[in-house]
Amino acid sequence: MATMTAAQRRERARTEYDAFLKACPTNQLLDRISDKWVSLVVAALAAGPMRYSDLSRKIAGVSPKMLTQTLRSLERDGILSRTVTPSVPVRVDYELTPLGRSLSLLLTAVKDWAETHFDEVHRARRRYDGDDAGH
Repeated sequence: MATMTAAQRRERARTEYDAFLKACPTNQLLDRISDKWVSLVVAALAAGPMRYSDLSRKIAGVSPKMLTQTLRSLERDGILSRTVTPSVPVRVDYELTPLGRSLSLLLTAVKDWAETHFDEVHRARRRYDGDDAGH
């Protein structure tokens, strides 16, 4: 068997990712980006940079702790950037990176789908819940 360079090993591992396997890092990434708060933060930032307070007002129901954790995890993953502008008070802006913009296309589409089809899903739930005999 031929010896592989580190770059070749990374490329081979990249092509062998399988999100269906729990131990695969892509499974963990999928878990992260499928979080409700991640979806809403990314969709909100798709319109352009926002301050923390603007995000907090836009995303109803998110606690300060959860918003902070979500923003930190997205920054760590390279999905958004955080810019601090020295002023009184300090101004902090969040903006999607190119990687985040590519994700925002998908997550915004899912958000739009949910808004468009909620009534149909709600009717299906009512039909299902009313059909006790079939389950």
